[in-house]
Formats: sequence, structure tokens, C-alpha cells
Amino acid sequence: MDVRAAVASRLGADTRSLAAFRVGVAGVVLLDLLLRSRYLGAFYTDTGVLPRDVLFAQNPVLGPLSLHALSGALWFQALLFAATAVAALALLVGYRTTLATLVTGLLVVSLHVRNPLVLNGGDLVLQMLFLWGLFLPLGERWSVDALREGPREKRVTSVATAGVLCQVVVIYATNAVLKLRGDAWLSGDAIQYVFSLEMFVHGVGHWLANYPALLVAFDTVWLAMLVGSGLLLLVTGWPRALLAAAYAAMHVGMAATMQLGVFPLVAVVALVPFIPSVVWDALADRPHRPVVAGPRVARVQEALRARLPLVSTPSLPPDALDWGRRALTVALAAFLVAQLAYSAASVGLVPVPDAGPLDGEEPEARWNMFAPEPLSVDIWVKAPAATPNGDLVDAFHGGEFTWDKPPDVSKTYPSARWRKYVMNVVDADDQSVREGFAASLCSRSPHGRSASVTNASVYSVEQPTRLDGPEPTNRVALAATNCST
Repeated sequence: MDVRAAVASRLGADTRSLAAFRVGVAGVVLLDLLLRSRYLGAFYTDTGVLPRDVLFAQNPVLGPLSLHALSGALWFQALLFAATAVAALALLVGYRTTLATLVTGLLVVSLHVRNPLVLNGGDLVLQMLFLWGLFLPLGERWSVDALREGPREKRVTSVATAGVLCQVVVIYATNAVLKLRGDAWLSGDAIQYVFSLEMFVHGVGHWLANYPALLVAFDTVWLAMLVGSGLLLLVTGWPRALLAAAYAAMHVGMAATMQLGVFPLVAVVALVPFIPSVVWDALADRPHRPVVAGPRVARVQEALRARLPLVSTPSLPPDALDWGRRALTVALAAFLVAQLAYSAASVGLVPVPDAGPLDGEEPEARWNMFAPEPLSVDIWVKAPAATPNGDLVDAFHGGEFTWDKPPDVSKTYPSARWRKYVMNVVDADDQSVREGFAASLCSRSPHGRSASVTNASVYSVEQPTRLDGPEPTNRVALAATNCST
């Protein structure tokens, strides 16, 4: 095999995998919108936890650029959510795929900028997937565009395919380097600590937490997979398919045991471009088992092709198109190199020059999930509030207030984003962020509240996690507000 073929087999992608990737990205966006919409007012309006004036003070550069920050009204946010859903549906069916990718990606980034306090690593990964996806032929297969424009290529190799594949390996490899610097992952205790964090654990995780030997085994296996993640780029064919499936299975396991929102799903979707052609060819060869585009799906696609308007875009002269493609290739290659260099510098693998925006300082590592050490403190919220008749109620959860530890800490958070928000509030240096949380509880609570309140206070109760020995709690006052003013 010559060098070009070897590179293509490792850094290229089957267009059927890219089509499945397109559907996965769109599906994640739609699910994320549905989950976020439950707390639309709390997270994205001026009466919620982060009014626009606080956002602009916290993020004066990017905050005002968010479309979602143009208005603090609930109806405006609902309108933008609906627009994002329409764009994601267009991406899902592959209608004007490149345009749909651009519009959906921009609206998703705008949503993320509107409230950075609820974001996690999965949101950053999703942004990167949209960036690379914009330059990938996501509509080559199983799309309305493909039905209109005829047969397409089976496999493509470009800087963009290399970028979307390398992005996944960079995330795993960076996380591996950071984990190797901690003692807990090398000793096998890390996942035991993670599963002792009651604010994360749910579902099967409660059962699994009772088997420390099994957790130690998972610790070893996952760390080994992270260290060996470069194999995803080196192997091809069925070995690559099995390896990608193993990583996906680990992320599915995370979703079944920990409250992480859509993060595991984003990670699984990011692995889809690794699916090699042999998988799709084997599925297509199975008798009486049509793949993806079965008769019913084909009829739906044909109906969409006939009914959706054909939107034409301006065409450029051939010379201009050729020049543009070359310039784009160079720009994407430079961006990919910059990404690799940034990730390497963030873990100290390459020196940072004294001259430049970082001025010799090591950049913050982006992919530090549970690394170099897992979190060691459980946190839950207590929000006592007084009613006009003097009763004390729970302004965050509803019902009668008590300082008792909840029986299931993870259930005290309405969603994974609420937990992330609370953790960011606890770590916030700016008191206005904490005060925004307290003020928002005057008018509503995530769990619902039947009684109006005259004042509200917010406390975090912190409990260190230990594999043996007592775990004392520490009550920290975060903010208080007068709801009558």
C-alpha cells in the first residue's frame, strides 16, 4: 500500500458514516433543546438566574454577540429555540445540508454563549463537531440533497475528515495525559471516588457503587483505552469498527450510571465517522435487511424532495471556486495544526513562546474531565425561604424546608445542567452570579413551589467523599435576597 492510500484509509471517511454522523448531531441538538426548554425561563431570560446585565459584565466580549442576548423575554427565547429546532430538522433530513449545518451551528453556539454557567465539556465537543461538519459532505448519502442531485461518492478524504477524526483522539489523549498525572487513576481508586459522588450517580450506578472491585477494573480499562486512543487512527477495517464500538459502549455505560445530560451521546456521535466501509458493506449485503434507507424511509425522503422548495445558491466562476477550495484547505490545515499545538501546550508537551497572547503561560486544558484527580466533594443546595405567614419553605425544591441530607442527592437537581450551574455558582468569584440565583428563587423554583416567599437564601452543603472514614458536612452561605423589593 502506498503512502497516499495508507493516509486515505486512516484519515478519510465513508460518506455513509458521515450521513449517520449528520443524523446523530441533529438528533443530539433536538434532544438538548427539548431538555433545556424545561427551564427556558430560568436559564435564558432576564427573570432567571443569569440576567443579561450580569452576563455582559461576566463576558463583555462574547455575551453581546449572542442572538439569544438580544432580548430577555421568554417569548423571544422560545422563538429562537423553535428556529434552532427547524434548522436541526433540516440538517436531520439533509435539506440544504451545508446551510442547515451553518445555521444550526451558529444558533447552538449563540445558545451556549447566552448562559455559560450551564455548559459542560460535551457542549464544547458539539461546537467542534459543527465546525468540522461545516466542511464535510454530510449530505452525500441518505438526504434530500442526495435524492435531488443523484449518486454521490462513497468515500472522501480531506483536511476536514482528518480534523473530525483527530479531534476525538486529541480529546482522549489530552485527558489521558492529565489523568496519568494524578494518583487516583494510577492506583485504581478514581472511579470509586466518582461513584461515591452522589450528585452524579443515578440508575445502574447505585448498584455498581456496591462493587468496588468492578470499579477498579473499569478504572484500569478506561485509563488504558484513553492512553491507547491513538489506535483509532492507526487501525482500519473491522479492528477500527470494534475499537470505536468499545469507546461508544463505555460512553453508553456512563449515561446509564451517571447524570451527565447529553454529554455521553455527543461522545458517541463523535465516534460515528470512524465507522469503516466494511461495516456498511456488510450490512448492505445482508439479505432482506435494507440499511437505513428502507422502503418507508425512501418514500418519506422522496416526499420531502418533492415538497420542499429547491433553494439555489449563487454560483461562482470555476477559477474562483478552485482558488477558494485551495484557500479553504490551507486555512483548515492551519486550524487543525493550531488545535493540535494548543492541546499539546495545554498539557505541557510543547513549550509556549514568551512572545504572543499566552506570553509563555501554559493554556488551560480543555479536556480535563475528572482529571488529573476526580472531584472529591459532594454538593447539594439548601434554599430556606419565608412565606408571608412566617412558614419556612424550600425555595429550590418546593415543600417544607429541612436541613436533612436528601436520600438521593442526584435527584435534588432537576437536570444535569442545574447541577453544573450550581457547581459554577459555588465556585464563582463574582457575588452577582450568586445573587442572581437567589433572586430567581423569589419568582420560581425548578421543582415548583405552591407558596409565595418574602425572602430567600441559598446555601451549598459540601461533603467530602472518602472511601473509608466519616464524611462531615460543611454549610456555606452563598447569597440571600429580599423578595419584597
